[in-house]
Amino acid sequence: MFFGKLLPREGNFFELFNAHGGHIVEGARAFMLMIQNYSDNDQREKFAAEVDHAEHQADRVTAEVNRLLHRTFITPIDREQIHGLINAMDDIVDLLQDSTETLQLYDVRSIPEDVVRLADLSAKCCERVQHAVSLLANISEPKTAEAAIKTCEEIDKLEGDADRVMRKAMSALFREQDDVRELIKLKAIYEQLESISDRCEDVANLIEGIVLENA
Repeated sequence: MFFGKLLPREGNFFELFNAHGGHIVEGARAFMLMIQNYSDNDQREKFAAEVDHAEHQADRVTAEVNRLLHRTFITPIDREQIHGLINAMDDIVDLLQDSTETLQLYDVRSIPEDVVRLADLSAKCCERVQHAVSLLANISEPKTAEAAIKTCEEIDKLEGDADRVMRKAMSALFREQDDVRELIKLKAIYEQLESISDRCEDVANLIEGIVLENA
């Protein structure tokens, strides 16, 4: 019994998940604002810098979760679930930063409407990820577990919407774009943006597994 009291227990994993979720939403909103203000160079650079800042802050949280895992003997949920979830969340904000850099590196001059739609769906997915993560601390409560599953289902639906927008955009791109360079640029951007919602769906699947195992 005395030995058990000496073991590091629990840790503040749920608080760290919440903090990371906040940085995901910060990055997604900054990315959306960059897209909406893309023609204004100053605004574009300002919001791109905010995406970078959100990604750096999220990296710090991810590192702290991994350090805490090494220091904590008894965790509130399975260790592999903690490791998988924080890294899947980090993939989301990494993709937001990658998409920002791709737009800049490819010297995209104007933003097609399909890019705006995909960015909007990505931002909505990120907001639902944050909400689902915020429920994890109380998933032993049936109503909270049910709310978490419902939120994960909403993420799945948004991912499906993004997939449909991307397929439609690709179809139009190959039919209508005569400039091969522009075609290559936009194809890469569409695929990258759709990948954000894919990673959000990965997080939703992990959260569903955690809920079903621990509720």
